Amino acid sequence: MSLTLYGAARSRASMVRWYLEEKAIPYAFVQLDLRNGEQRREPFTRINPFGKVPALVDDSLSGPDGEAFKLFESGAILFHLAERYGEEFEASGPGGVDAGMARRSLTAQWLLFANATLGPAMFQLESRPEEMQHLLGTLNRQLETSTHMLAGSWGDPGWGAADCVVQAYLAYIPMFCPGLDLTPYPAVTNTIEATSQRPAYRKVMGLG
Repeated sequence: MSLTLYGAARSRASMVRWYLEEKAIPYAFVQLDLRNGEQRREPFTRINPFGKVPALVDDSLSGPDGEAFKLFESGAILFHLAERYGEEFEASGPGGVDAGMARRSLTAQWLLFANATLGPAMFQLESRPEEMQHLLGTLNRQLETSTHMLAGSWGDPGWGAADCVVQAYLAYIPMFCPGLDLTPYPAVTNTIEATSQRPAYRKVMGLG
């Protein structure tokens, strides 16, 4: 098995790298020069014709072109890694097969929520502040119950792709929304602080 992740600093490739590091999944990282448009030229456009990062090549699988399996979009990449290498949806333990299937769907839910709802709300903060407040209030209540997004009656599966994507976006808030008052959301604040102290996160983000 050989995984190659293509990305750049301050891109969504960072959350994929974080997942790989947390799960100790071997991979190679290729950093592209976005400023000079490397992502919009071959050979990278043979991996992602849209010229965006991140992208993944997994040579343990064959794609429809008969070559090594290629995947783009951070959410799709994280889901693939969780299913194939993270062993997050195993049927063993409380709930059996039903729990595994439910966790699979719930992971997809949180991946889509983070990329399609939470992320855009951060970057639309000035025009739609009430949306961000609503999302943070709801997430705060969720995080008060458990720090893991999929914890529940089937037990706590531990840190996984759903946690990775939600925690990564929350950790971006102090960087991209420095004026946002997080005082009303103590569980969110605690999550951001805990994320910033995780060794794998610090390694990927260059925090020492």
